[in-house]
Amino acid sequence: MKNKPILIVAGEPNSIFLEIYFKTIKKNIKIPLIIIASQKLLEMQMQKLKFKKNIRLINIKKINEYKLNNKSINLIDISYTQKKAFTKISDKSKLYIQNSFKTAFEIIKSGFSEKLINGPISKKYFLKKNYLGITEYISKQFKIKQPVMLIYNKKLSVCPITTHLPLKYVSKEISKQIIKKKIILINKFYREKLGFKPAIGVLGLNPHCESVSKFNEDEKIIKPALNELKKLNLKVTGPYPADTCFLKKNRKKFDIIVGMYHDQVLTPIKTLFEYDAVNITLGLPFIRISPDHGPNEKMLGKNISNPLSLIRAIEFLEKY
Repeated sequence: MKNKPILIVAGEPNSIFLEIYFKTIKKNIKIPLIIIASQKLLEMQMQKLKFKKNIRLINIKKINEYKLNNKSINLIDISYTQKKAFTKISDKSKLYIQNSFKTAFEIIKSGFSEKLINGPISKKYFLKKNYLGITEYISKQFKIKQPVMLIYNKKLSVCPITTHLPLKYVSKEISKQIIKKKIILINKFYREKLGFKPAIGVLGLNPHCESVSKFNEDEKIIKPALNELKKLNLKVTGPYPADTCFLKKNRKKFDIIVGMYHDQVLTPIKTLFEYDAVNITLGLPFIRISPDHGPNEKMLGKNISNPLSLIRAIEFLEKY
């Protein structure tokens, strides 16, 4: 699996992704990269951002015949028309992004690659409230019902049990079964891919793990789930209050901190590591990673975006 190429879906055409891609491929990357994007768009943004490199078009029907390296940009061209290098995000790009993902999924299902990186998309225009996020969109294509979002950093990773879910729905979506299933997947990933059993700390849902309500999710759902996981010989402890678990002396005890909702764990991890983290979807029949950033319209064409998250994504896939 190590030597198989990495597929890269560029995603939203009006994002900073191609900029950070151009910056990333200046480095010596040993594993072959294949980007799935519009040739016209790629060339326009290369010119705008003053980046030069030869493009090698890849025919998907003959993909097994190529001897791939990174001397040129290996490109699978997806048709898309845009007059300028950058413009406002709209639903015009929806079919282009769908076709890009469809192409990547066909290649993965053929067995040619088991590694996928995708650039950001617009939830407003691409997902249109049909999915909570791109994690769920990709998982649906492979009939995975409960994917795991792992924001990975080698020092400390985090996982929200619920993903891009409005807060008023969070307590309804937490169950003992879901908590157990997701933590078991995390433990399996660390053992199989990273070679060790992780120390997992789990946060409570309520402030200080206390509730004025008669039903306390921390006592009735989270604690019983963790007790059952301990019987399976997992290194899991909690629930811990979220306001103190990320203190330096406390977070040192864990490889992963699992929270009950998105911002409970993503706010502290981004404060700690900024761009030095990647989003890995667990539970798929391949490794899917995305750099931990969005389209970032405010920085389009300025050539000042930080490529570190994409660099980390590629470094991770080079090892595994």
